Amino acid sequence: MNAAESSFGTATLAQCERTDALLATATRMIEAAGVGDSPRLDAMLLLAQATERPRSSLFASPERVVAREQRREFEDFVGRRVRGEPIAYIVGSREFFSLPLLVGADVLIPRSETELLVEAALERCAARTAPAILDVGAGSGAIALAIKHQRPDATVTAVDVSEAALAQARVNDGVVFGARAPAVRWVASRWFEALPGEIFDLIVSNPPYVRSADIMGPLTFEPRLALDGGADGLDAYRVLIAQGAGLLAPGGALVVEAGQGQTAWIEALMTAAGLTLPGPPKADLAGVARAVGARKSPR
Repeated sequence: MNAAESSFGTATLAQCERTDALLATATRMIEAAGVGDSPRLDAMLLLAQATERPRSSLFASPERVVAREQRREFEDFVGRRVRGEPIAYIVGSREFFSLPLLVGADVLIPRSETELLVEAALERCAARTAPAILDVGAGSGAIALAIKHQRPDATVTAVDVSEAALAQARVNDGVVFGARAPAVRWVASRWFEALPGEIFDLIVSNPPYVRSADIMGPLTFEPRLALDGGADGLDAYRVLIAQGAGLLAPGGALVVEAGQGQTAWIEALMTAAGLTLPGPPKADLAGVARAVGARKSPR
């Protein structure tokens, strides 16, 4: 903290008018609440949202006075953050795989580790021309849109049981592709019920895998339907893998995101479904196996 920031250490947001004072005070409040790892960045994102100014402008003009209505909105944003609401819900967006996505309380916030799932999925279908791909549990549309963006030749279908989530995904389809017709086929379905007789070269999913007892803190702001994997966190995998194996084309692949410590159980379910494990899971920077894949026999 520099000397200018330290002078705002006991101020409240209601007493601040300048950009630097607002940022310093909000940073202190968010840090004191212990709700995130980057309170300064959170404060900047919230002030940029309230003022409709880029972060570069906040750096360049710290002495700039913020309009009263914008200060009030910023104070509301900071209050929500201090109470633990995720920053993505407050600003209404999150970047995923370099794509701008809109998010709201009806969808799970896309995580950086899920980008590993997209990478693994793209690797699994790299040798196929115009693959048919299914995303189970579309949510905000992050996975399906990222894959379609990287593989324009693919036919991508995405299903979700939540109509509200699908509405958000369709909005993001327009944000990413800007086309009159959706780039992805969005289908309301509980698992595979709305897809009778369809076959796919790749099935990808980030299913609910948090143990019911572990849904607490910031997770309580996100839709429980997208998080709750039951007592052991594996309920969704049991259905997804057993039923999904039957929708794979010969040589097709199934790739899922895993929670910490779940890999061995997921691989056992894949093997029991008649799938083979062609290689080790893709791990995140902390060494946690995140993307677990299996393949159907080509014959």
